[in-house]
Amino acid sequence: MNLTESLLHALKAHGARQIFGIPGDFALPYFRIVESSGILPLYTLSHEPGVGFAADAAARIGTRDEPALGVAAVTYGAGALNMVNAVAAAYAEKSPLVVLSGGPGQGESNSGLLLHHQAKTLDSQYRIFEEITCDRARLDDAARAPADIARVLGNCRRHSRPVYLELPRDMVAVPCAPVPAFEPPAVDPDALAACADEILQRLAAARRPALMVDVEVRRYGLEAQVAELARRLALPVATCFMGRGLLAEADAPLVGTYMGVAGLPEVTRLVEDSDALFLLGVILSDTNFAVSEKKIDLRRSIVACDGEVRLGYHVYPQIPLAALVEALLARTAPRAGGFQVTPSAYPHGLVADDAPIAPQDIATAVNDLMAAQGRMPIASDMGDCLFTAMDIAHTALVAPGYYATMGFGVPAGLGLQAATGQRPLILVGDGAFQMTGWELGNCRRYGWDPIVLLFNNASWEMLRTFQPESHFNDLDDWGFASMAAGLGGDGVRVHTRAELGAALARAAATRGRFQLIEVMIPRGVLSSTLQRFVAGVKRLNAPK
Repeated sequence: MNLTESLLHALKAHGARQIFGIPGDFALPYFRIVESSGILPLYTLSHEPGVGFAADAAARIGTRDEPALGVAAVTYGAGALNMVNAVAAAYAEKSPLVVLSGGPGQGESNSGLLLHHQAKTLDSQYRIFEEITCDRARLDDAARAPADIARVLGNCRRHSRPVYLELPRDMVAVPCAPVPAFEPPAVDPDALAACADEILQRLAAARRPALMVDVEVRRYGLEAQVAELARRLALPVATCFMGRGLLAEADAPLVGTYMGVAGLPEVTRLVEDSDALFLLGVILSDTNFAVSEKKIDLRRSIVACDGEVRLGYHVYPQIPLAALVEALLARTAPRAGGFQVTPSAYPHGLVADDAPIAPQDIATAVNDLMAAQGRMPIASDMGDCLFTAMDIAHTALVAPGYYATMGFGVPAGLGLQAATGQRPLILVGDGAFQMTGWELGNCRRYGWDPIVLLFNNASWEMLRTFQPESHFNDLDDWGFASMAAGLGGDGVRVHTRAELGAALARAAATRGRFQLIEVMIPRGVLSSTLQRFVAGVKRLNAPK
């Protein structure tokens, strides 16, 4: 077995199911082994940001049932540095992404010449990735490589954050031993027991306990266990904005998504009036809590995140989320009968008339489609398309809700279909489509056929809502639908609700080619959720 094969087997053992990549000269040697070995399927895309987003989405969606890894393979310098933003997004949102980069061999590194793709020094790339990964290694010693790989991949799973592995091109075929299993640090059983007991005591003493879940629940494959815990404890559950899509396939007492002043009042009251809010795997970010009607008192909350548990000022370090959930389940008995809550209502019944299309109409049309034909996983970009998704019935969703990068949606949708085999629905704005929409041209090679709803208002409209006087938010009309045929799919432009409903029905009935529906939305027309969100941010940030 050579070094690359040893690495590929270790990736597969840790939950990787495919590799997304773009080759380059420093990466050609290991790409050849990836392709010839067949250990993991390889999907090549067109631009490194799309590679990173696709691999990130595959990791996110793959962890619904069990933890998984996403793998992004690139070349040195021009490839890896072109993917920095996508890796930063994965780091911020705790996605277990493995970056594989080719690298210069020892001989050329010692030549005394500046090498092509080199930035400042040969180590510049390695140091840059220190900022956006939780561990890294350069595999330049075959004897040490198995232990380095085991540590790095183990930390990727343990922390659910990106890691970086650099493969010098003269090392990829060197004989190498198999990678040993990585043993995670043991959890102190006494500390875990004390923590679980204190949480249960706090919840039992509360008058209005509630549970909020976020991305760590999925990253560690805990959705089924958390749903069971909520039922046993009779806790109503809300997702936060970032965690939208969690528990969509679990029998959980889910009430909806918390968005503060931008969300449903009943969900806002449930969270903000709770005297024992259990924040399970929740990232304490501005997108989750910047528009809270009332500031949440963390001293009265239970925060389990980042491998520790905080109850007021009492901190239990080194308590992994999976171990905590297991300990809580061991201390609670199953309930006789179900615990019922009233879930959020979503709009149905699109009026098929000649009225212009608003974002709410798109949500209604999607809800009608899913009610008739079953739920689809959704990949959403940033912007009003993501706020519109809050009005779509609960289904699996991946989106950059915290890091808020544009360009995620289309390549993420391809990552979803590669990882799950399910046909995804992609929600994307015209600004984001200009960045990475062209990755749809890779669908024909791999048999992917997503349905793409492109929100076209010829504008960076979400930015305009914060600064309406600026004309640089105006975009030109690129006529995206007419480009679909050249990319290997079908495209249609729709202006009315009747056209939208008909186009979505045709798209759902057509398999084997991607379906692009370019939805023309008048400039300045926003979803009601985004309107409330922007108003809330402005009000809460206004000078006092």
